[in-house]
Order: sequence, then structure tokens, then C-alpha cells
Amino acid sequence: MTIGDVQTMRAWVLDRPGPVETDPLRYVQKPVPAPGPGELLVRVLACAVCRTDLHVIEGDLPAHREHVTPGHMVVGTVAALGAGADGYAEGDRVGVAWLRHTDGTCRYCRRGNENLCPSSRYTGWDADGGYADYTTVPAPFAYRLPTDVDDVELAPLLCAGIIGYRALLRASLPERGRLGLYGFGDSAHLTAQVALAQGATVHALTRGESSRRLALELGAASAGGADDMPPEPLDSAILFAPVGDLVPVAMRALDRGGVLAVAGIHLSDTPPLNYERELFYEKELRSVTSNTRQDGREFLELAARYHVRATTHIYPMTQAQQALRDLKAGVFDGAAVLVND
Repeated sequence: MTIGDVQTMRAWVLDRPGPVETDPLRYVQKPVPAPGPGELLVRVLACAVCRTDLHVIEGDLPAHREHVTPGHMVVGTVAALGAGADGYAEGDRVGVAWLRHTDGTCRYCRRGNENLCPSSRYTGWDADGGYADYTTVPAPFAYRLPTDVDDVELAPLLCAGIIGYRALLRASLPERGRLGLYGFGDSAHLTAQVALAQGATVHALTRGESSRRLALELGAASAGGADDMPPEPLDSAILFAPVGDLVPVAMRALDRGGVLAVAGIHLSDTPPLNYERELFYEKELRSVTSNTRQDGREFLELAARYHVRATTHIYPMTQAQQALRDLKAGVFDGAAVLVND
């Protein structure tokens, strides 16, 4: 079917933020969006489910767009091009990720930190995302994707993978260093594969038994509970779980000069830190804010080089709310991916 034959599409929209158990999303028919100047219209083949989607849906993040369609880990094909959308053709395979717009002129953009741009906008938060048949993306913010990897395996790379890579950079892991990963979901299991391929020793600290098994299967040296101490001091750690209580736990697990990077866009309140036990000896606590497009390109190149593969659980697009409930409950390891029929 050509796009000229399609007038409406199916899409999930957020009625009002609230617990995902109360079904705050509705599956509706709505017009297919027209790509604006410089934009691509993308036919959605697969869209991975991110904890950030859950934060938007449940109101942990403030609403930026009324009745927004969530989703920002999209694999699809170009269905139409807006005026001036250069470099792509209909049928091209593309990825749509979280970062959707930066101004390119502010002091942060000019120095290579577009992730800090005050004018940044995001897919599935400021603009409708991939829980739908079609979505749009500014052409400069789309990613070219390899043709030899399945749609479902690629989708989690487009945020879980990219933000995990940004967090790994922020954690300043030394060569052949010891890395602790707190939480072992979609992002952590991809980050672990990159770190292991680069010679690191990885320790997973997470609540789920299935996630601990996955960590060991991927090559982690140990897998314990989130509150456990790892078997050796850590050079670096990344907190993927949005649990502020784990910040002092992870800081105590660091060796002298160690760095903890907090990867989430949302974190519950953090208890006070004890300077002597948790910050002294030049330990560092760093946040992670979104990513740059260069981060995305670098990660996708590394993922291809190291054969990084997502552990996935497929849900039909019609079951998006169930996938979100399962994510919140920790039902699955790896990543959930919504697929269109």
C-alpha cells in the first residue's frame, strides 16, 4: 500500500498521566502526519519500550504535549519526504531516537554538547513517537541502519544502547577496568556487551533473577542483588535503576578515584551522602543527560563491530500497555519491542 492510499493510522495516545495499571493510554485512529519541511515520514515496523516512556505516561516527567504518542526507539522505512529533506529516499531503512531537535547555535551545541541544548526537543515527549503506524523525524536526526540485523533486535539500540554508551563514557572506565551495573534491563545488557568487548570486568547488581542470569550468560563476572557489595572494588559504576537509594550503595562500592554515572532521566530522591564513606578519596558522582548524535553514530558502529545483540520480548503494537505494565513489574529481562502487523 502506498502512502497516498493511507488517510488514517492507528496510534496510542496519552489521555492523562497516571499509573500504567489504570490504562492511561488509548488506541485510536488518527490522521497520518504530514512530514514538515526537512522531515521524514517513517512507517513504523518496530518500536522498543523504554522506561522513559513509562516516566512520561505516569507523570514522573512533566507533560510537554497533550495527548502525545509515546515511543522513541523506532525502526522503520521512509514513506514520504518533506520539502528539503535531503539525503534519504522512500524505502530507506531508518532509526528514530529520543533526541529530535537542537538549535545548533547555543554555546552547548557549538562546543559539541548538543545534549545540553536548552532548546532540545524529544521524540515521544515533545512530538508524537513510535507507538503508532507512522511517525515523523527531522532528517538530520534520523539514523541510517544496517540491513543485516532484524528490526526487533535493532530497535532497543536506538535509546537503550545509545544512552548506555553515553553513560559508559561518563563513567570514565579505565582500560580493562572493573565496572558495576546497577539494574540490568534493556540499557545495561547492551552496555555490558560493549564494556566486555573492550576488556572490562563487569559486575551486575540487580533485583531480578532472570536479569542476573542474563548478565552471567553475557559474560559478567558476578551477578548479585542491587544492595549487595560486589566481590571487588569498582573503578566505575552506572546506575540504570531509577532508585535514588542506590546512589550511596554504589558510591560505597567504588574504589578510590572511582566514578558513578547516573543514567536515568528520572531518579527517586537520593538519601544524604556520607562524605567520609561515600565521597572521600576523590570519588565522583556524575549525571547523564540525553546524548549527542555523535554518541549515537559511535555506538551503532561499535554495536556492529562487537556484534552487540539485544535480548528481546515481542509484543504486538495493540499490547503496548501490557508491555509497559510488564516493564514496570520487572517481568522480563532485556527489552520489550512492539511490532506492527
